[in-house]
Amino acid sequence: MHKIINLKTHRQNQNKNLDKQNEFNLINKTLLNYIEGTSNGEPNRLNKAFHKGFNLYYIKNDTLSIIDGEKYISNFKLGKKNNRIGKVLSVDYEGDAAIAKIEVLMPDRDRIAIDYMLLLKIKGEWKIIHKSFTSKRYS
Repeated sequence: MHKIINLKTHRQNQNKNLDKQNEFNLINKTLLNYIEGTSNGEPNRLNKAFHKGFNLYYIKNDTLSIIDGEKYISNFKLGKKNNRIGKVLSVDYEGDAAIAKIEVLMPDRDRIAIDYMLLLKIKGEWKIIHKSFTSKRYS
């Protein structure tokens, strides 16, 4: 039995897989700017990760609360490390839109936060345009 392989289709599929992996790498780079920027006190990395004008959304006392993105970034002082341990749990994307789920452990505060990020690819760069989150105690 002979196997016939369409090399053109095979190469196209390989290129699509490489393109997809490249996009995941670019998205993860943005997410690492967020995770490491908040952990290490690097507001410049946060400015790279977030689109100007973004907001953060969460529920407090059963009511929607909104934090201005620029105010959020200003809470992180250059060089002031925070005991935050973040990791990307999942990423999904299609075209120029993506969603990511991130877990952030905050041992000093006895908290675990789950962040949901919406990202868009703007002028070739992935930017977080929206962050919603929830948190709970470790114990």
